[in-house]
Amino acid sequence: MNRLQQLKQWVKSADHPLAIILKNSHNTLHHFEIPAPRWLFKPLWVAHHALATLSASVARVCYWTPLFKTRLAGTCKRLYLYGGLPLVQGSLIIKMGSNCRICGQTTFSGRWRSQETPQLIIGNNVGIAWQTTIAVGTKVVIGDNVRIAGRGFLAGYPGHPIDPTARAQGLPDTDDQVGDIILERDVWLGSGVTVMKGVTIGEGTIVAAGSVVTRSLPPFVMAGGVPAKVLKPLDVTERDQPACRATALAAAKERAA
Repeated sequence: MNRLQQLKQWVKSADHPLAIILKNSHNTLHHFEIPAPRWLFKPLWVAHHALATLSASVARVCYWTPLFKTRLAGTCKRLYLYGGLPLVQGSLIIKMGSNCRICGQTTFSGRWRSQETPQLIIGNNVGIAWQTTIAVGTKVVIGDNVRIAGRGFLAGYPGHPIDPTARAQGLPDTDDQVGDIILERDVWLGSGVTVMKGVTIGEGTIVAAGSVVTRSLPPFVMAGGVPAKVLKPLDVTERDQPACRATALAAAKERAA
């Protein structure tokens, strides 16, 4: 322990009058603050917030969104990209519909070892919240009106092999570890949901926060747990659904019964 550390320890623990004075002086300086009259700092806060919002909007419209669109295949109308630029890793084809909202703290990853370029297909009116990762092994399809809450993880490939020797050598995952992920229209994933490879989540299904989905789920159910299982059918009236969707709803009720 050097002399500076010894001095700090002495000031913190000693009962010597000088140590007490130094400790009290440090605490006074550590908690020092200037007066904050509301009439002065409230307008400053409003001005700061307005300037920050304006700067973020200008960056979003003039920089982040056009930059991200160059990474997309085809046209994407009315994209609302907030909070910066999503991270795109690996070889990946991204197709996106209209009226989507994507957080800039999102990661899109494509498996580099695939013989064909992995595809991420996102429908219309999709919302993907902060710190979500979508790892595309072969294909990930996200249907219209899907909502993915914060810290979601779609794990289409693991990135490493199961064999420890191969893993230690830095070899990639094997083809049998990879699979498609399909989120049908109107699916809602709560915060922190993980969806594993080979899973299809049926139309309108809601997955509770923190769940891990290892097997496909039927449409129009509430699911949750680790691993996720059907908890109950959703109360969606048949009159609100087209005939084809009403059939799927009836099947979901039978599975959950």
